Amino acid sequence: MPDPLHLRRWLRAGVLIAVITLTCPGAAVTETGGLRSPEAFRDIPDEAARSVALFDEAGKVLQHPRCVNCHPAGDVPLQNDVMRPHQPPVQRGDGGIGVAGMRCNTCHQADNYDAVGVPGHPAWHLAPIEMAWQGRSLGQICEQLKDPERNGGMTLAQLHEHMAEDSLVGWGWHPDAGRAPVPGTQAIFGELIAAWIDSGARCPTS
Repeated sequence: MPDPLHLRRWLRAGVLIAVITLTCPGAAVTETGGLRSPEAFRDIPDEAARSVALFDEAGKVLQHPRCVNCHPAGDVPLQNDVMRPHQPPVQRGDGGIGVAGMRCNTCHQADNYDAVGVPGHPAWHLAPIEMAWQGRSLGQICEQLKDPERNGGMTLAQLHEHMAEDSLVGWGWHPDAGRAPVPGTQAIFGELIAAWIDSGARCPTS
């Protein structure tokens, strides 16, 4: 026969779960690793406000060091969560892959090398300088992402594909040991970008 004390504890736990489920519908399924999915914003009636809210949420990824480090304002990549200038000193070079003798793939191989803390990916490189957003507000980043002259010539559909499917973008969720990943998952981030586009691609004012 079950221990009455344990039974009461299980009953209390069940009641608590039921209360959370009833009072916060969808709470358990709309957030993953600190990033809410588009469903968390569906009750915002004004489409423009909902669009801004969606981009604000996506901004948790865009303004994270994993992204900003590869979108620096100058020609020097940034490193780690404190976003310090790259050591050893390197330069952007043509195509964002470094200068002769100091190419990115000299140190950054196809995979993370956790033994010495060097991140890796087959296409490791800096974002084009026109896509730099270090030091910019989320509203400024938003306007930049919508501008083909400052987003690598991408349409909004291509921008979504880049955000949702590009494997170098996806590295941000799988960094080497010692670096914090960006919030959530790339899939949820892609859903946020898609929902933002579908709701008018509105930008925050700051």
